[in-house]
Amino acid sequence: MHEGYLAGRVAVVTGGCGGIGTAICARFAAEGAAVYATDVAEPTTEFAEQPAGGAAPGVTFHRHDVTSEESTEALMARVERDHGRLHVLVNAAGIEIEKTVEQTSLDEWNRIFAINVTGTFLTSKHALPLMRAAGGGSIVNFGSYDGFIADPRLAAYCATKGAVHALTRAMACDHGPENVRVNAICPGYIDTPMLKSFFDAIDDAERLREEARRVHPMRRYGTPEDVANLVNWLAGDEARYASGQLWVLDGGLSAQVQQMRV
Repeated sequence: MHEGYLAGRVAVVTGGCGGIGTAICARFAAEGAAVYATDVAEPTTEFAEQPAGGAAPGVTFHRHDVTSEESTEALMARVERDHGRLHVLVNAAGIEIEKTVEQTSLDEWNRIFAINVTGTFLTSKHALPLMRAAGGGSIVNFGSYDGFIADPRLAAYCATKGAVHALTRAMACDHGPENVRVNAICPGYIDTPMLKSFFDAIDDAERLREEARRVHPMRRYGTPEDVANLVNWLAGDEARYASGQLWVLDGGLSAQVQQMRV
């Protein structure tokens, strides 16, 4: 992969202030893209609000609620004013609820679907006209290995990721003729605040953290940079024939038969 892999590209990353989102934004900017990091959270010191118009390669923060169609329309209107086109969309915004289905309230169920699934739908829907203006593009959604197999006490989260997987395939089929590729990254255990929250919700968290680490064939958790590497490849032309796929990134965790581990 050559230097400036995304030179001249315009990218939007939802959840851009999260652990994985921040790494993706930094990688895109390093590869020459003009990046909009969107989030409802406060930006880090690296992300500063910049005036509209003439956004240069680098990272610009834009406050955006993925559950709001009005907010999404305002985001895409800004990108259109600044650049007139969009090449890459990464739907990284997401939350996790550490509960069984019985423990999950209807409000919690609706909230996690609004962010993880409806947010992916809305941002993609309003990004597509700008991708057509660019002659095509790449959408990278965030599923999870929990969309294939389940960790305990993540019922609603697992359900949302299964929905994102199906939506990814449908979008790839519908928009492939327009030169829009759609893929999903399906991470396993990535060392982020969300993973810490998962372990902290379990008794004897430190013991389980180490036990889960040892069950990985690579004997480590992934890093946000590991995820950003794959997203970066999918965003650019080297992945021009990759679409409609669910890219599991879990250090080999789901490749093994757990009960036979010695």
